[in-house]
This record gives sequence, structure tokens and C-alpha cells, in this order.
Amino acid sequence: MSMRDIQKMQQKLMKMQEELDASQFVGTAGGGAVTITMSGKFEVTSVKIDSEAFNAEDIAELEVMVLAAAKDAFNKATAAQQKMLSSATGGMKIPGMF
Repeated sequence: MSMRDIQKMQQKLMKMQEELDASQFVGTAGGGAVTITMSGKFEVTSVKIDSEAFNAEDIAELEVMVLAAAKDAFNKATAAQQKMLSSATGGMKIPGMF
């Protein structure tokens, strides 16, 4: 692999990372009762809770669903990042790049 090829790959990775960072990943739990939106930078940007799905006695269940929705969004963002890296490098492991 030439230096020019490496520079092209780095440019491609940077562009893909910018696109990933701007992406939004939505995690849900409880059949949509809890929805969390996360950026590709793993920043939570939104939390939505369907007030019809809960009452004051359900707070423990709600806490579990918020955690599950956060994990769902995180897993989606992580999977997208791994897919981006794999496609950019053609599946090659490049030492020192990440």
C-alpha cells in the first residue's frame, strides 16, 4: 500500500466519520414507550417517554426501559461505526489507525 493510498483511505475515513457523527440513532424499549436518540458521537440528543404508558407506581419499570433504550441506541451507533471502519478499510486491520 503506497503513501498515496493511505492518504486516500484516511480522507475517506474522515469523511465517513463526519457523516457518522452527524447521524442519529434511535433506541427504543417497551414497544416504543421509551425512545432515546443518540448521535454518532454517542451523545444523547433526545429522550421521549409516552406518558400514557406509565403511572407513578411504574417508575422502576420506566427506569429499566430508559436504560434499555439507551443501550439500544448505543449498540446501533457502535454497529454503524464498526461497519464504517470495515467498509473503509476493506476489512483490513491497519495498525495505529484506531
